[in-house]
Amino acid sequence: MVEPEVVRDLTPEEVAAGLEAGSMLLVDVREPNETAAERIPGSVLLPLSCFDPDDIPDPQGRTVVFTCAVGIRSLRAAETALAAGYPYGAHLAGGLKSWNAAGFPTER
Repeated sequence: MVEPEVVRDLTPEEVAAGLEAGSMLLVDVREPNETAAERIPGSVLLPLSCFDPDDIPDPQGRTVVFTCAVGIRSLRAAETALAAGYPYGAHLAGGLKSWNAAGFPTER
C-alpha cells in the first residue's frame, strides 16, 4: 500500500534560502487584493478561489512552495496539487505572517 504524501512545512528561513538560490518557485494563493497590499518578492499569484494545479507555471526543476497569509490556504493548495498527482507538496508554514515575523522583505 502506498502512503499518501504529506505536505512539508517549510520555515521562512528555508524558503528565503531557496528563493535566493533559485531552487524554489513560490506560489501565492491569496487573492489579488491581498497580494497588491503586500507580497513576497518573486512569488507568482494563483488565487485559491480559482486554483487549478494545471495552471501552476512550469517550475523548471525548482521546488514548488505555496504561501498565503497564515498557512491555511497554502496547505489546502499543496494537498490539492498532491491529490491531482503533482509533486508539489510544500508550503510556507505560517505564511506571510511568519515571513514578516522572521524579518524578511516584502513588496507593497
